[in-house]
Amino acid sequence: MIETHPHEPHEGVGGKLNWLRAGVLGANDGIVSVAGIVVGVAGATTEATTILTAGIAGLVAGAFSMAGGEYVSVSTQRDTEQALIRLEKQELKTMPEAEEHELADIYRQKGLSPELARQVARELTEKDALQAHAEAELGIDPGNLTSPWQAAWASLVAFSVGALLPLLAIAWTGVSLRVWACAAAVVVGLTLTGLVSARLGDANVGRAILRNVGVGALTMVVTYFVGVLFGVTVG
Repeated sequence: MIETHPHEPHEGVGGKLNWLRAGVLGANDGIVSVAGIVVGVAGATTEATTILTAGIAGLVAGAFSMAGGEYVSVSTQRDTEQALIRLEKQELKTMPEAEEHELADIYRQKGLSPELARQVARELTEKDALQAHAEAELGIDPGNLTSPWQAAWASLVAFSVGALLPLLAIAWTGVSLRVWACAAAVVVGLTLTGLVSARLGDANVGRAILRNVGVGALTMVVTYFVGVLFGVTVG
């Protein structure tokens, strides 16, 4: 019996990466965007109602913006995939021999001998011609196309959850510690999203965390001083 590698998945990778991208980017954007808003407003005023109103507005607007953006971009990707699959179906119907020769040539270029490449192409075509040609020629799994609704909901929920972190941190803290509490919450949140994204994507954990936290810290510093400058100017 041939041993398998449980840590090395071979199916559903496209769907996993789609959810990972939408979820992690949504959470990161929620944390950084709303943190920048509330810290910036806190630099201009100490009024808790004003700060929370700005933060909630940023949460709602950002969540729907992320969801809409994901839906549009993934819908465009799906439309392109479907168009390519329709073209491939037509080619398989009108020129099956040429398509099988093209498939064999793909496997030959990957290192198989000409005889084995022709055999593989023939057997795969007999089993499921569209599946074989779509995966080899287009890198598309016809039965597992990207879902715009999944990406949209993942972004909306992830952005909202991420945005609540700095919003609640700044709402439940006194004036003197408000900004510091928000900054600490943001660092914790971005550390977690960096860790999760690195683990699921088999990337370098330290680099992912440093990148996330660095972007968040820079955002808060810049927006805070913009708020301070605006508050002083208006006052």
